[in-house]
Amino acid sequence: MSSSEASPELQVQPAVVVGTGGGASGGASGGDAANDTIFGRILRGEIPCDAVYADEFCLAFRDVNPQAPVHVLVIPREAIVNLADAGSQHRELLGHLLLVAAKVARQEGLSGWRTVINSGAEAGQTVFHLHVHVIGGRPLAWPPG
Repeated sequence: MSSSEASPELQVQPAVVVGTGGGASGGASGGDAANDTIFGRILRGEIPCDAVYADEFCLAFRDVNPQAPVHVLVIPREAIVNLADAGSQHRELLGHLLLVAAKVARQEGLSGWRTVINSGAEAGQTVFHLHVHVIGGRPLAWPPG
């Protein structure tokens, strides 16, 4: 991905759900077929979602169990279990996910929001496919949980 693709001026593409085939960073973490999580099923179009953004690297959709008025998940099309499993080959993809998270937050009308990435069951991760929570629309306390 070039630096121009990672700019805050990301273009919203139609929220078409397509397979990943290993994603933009290669297939080091596995592809679509190996991803048996609910997010893998969403990416394959087996489970519908309320998509708010999609591009060749990621998909953003509304959480079915929102914790705030705005609660969107941004997931990479590449099957990466969590941030602990990401490597240097994922540098551009990880940056892209954060830029998309900010774009989605602004698109949802938020001027302030929280981004959360849970890594591992002890941190509260329940779906073992890397995802960024974008949460806002109400005051958020600190520290969380």
